[in-house]
Amino acid sequence: MKTAAECGLVACPACGTITRLSAEGLKAPPRCQLCYARLHSRKPMSLQRSWAWLLAGLLAYIPANIYPIMYTSVFGSSEPNTIIGGILVLLELESYPVAIVVFVASVVVPVLKFFAVGYLLISIQGKYRHRQYDRARLFRLTEFIGRWSMIDVFVVAILAALVQIGSVAQIEPGVGATAFGAAVIFTMISAISLDSRLIWD
Repeated sequence: MKTAAECGLVACPACGTITRLSAEGLKAPPRCQLCYARLHSRKPMSLQRSWAWLLAGLLAYIPANIYPIMYTSVFGSSEPNTIIGGILVLLELESYPVAIVVFVASVVVPVLKFFAVGYLLISIQGKYRHRQYDRARLFRLTEFIGRWSMIDVFVVAILAALVQIGSVAQIEPGVGATAFGAAVIFTMISAISLDSRLIWD
């Protein structure tokens, strides 16, 4: 079974229109006849960009877990909370469902996404021929669940906006929240930068 690339066909990244590449089109990237977007059989520098964003996400995820994600101030006494520290506090308060949601969204999902994107990149560079359908499904799943990793940042933002009761109680975002948000965004860009069609090449 031939692929679209082998048949000289390319899909427009903007509107999805299928175009047949001519011999001249291989020398200079042609444009879509419908929306005039540039056409490429595969995203240029896809693997390099995806690796770069993935490594940036990994580097940002380290301070996200080391530094406090927020500072809780009650009656003038300020207490820093890291991601893991916040989960332990929730467990002590017996808020098990919330603790599980935060643990899955802030620890399990980002770590699994790092492994998933890394595995896809290694399998493409290694030209693996096995389980291509499963790897394509893994790519789509990775793209879908990536946005749910931001739940911690949303919680901190909402709490910081709502809990401002003068000197009684205050919540301020910490450096960890910025680093965590950056890690999530970098890994999302890493997945978007990866051309999933390379799985079939």
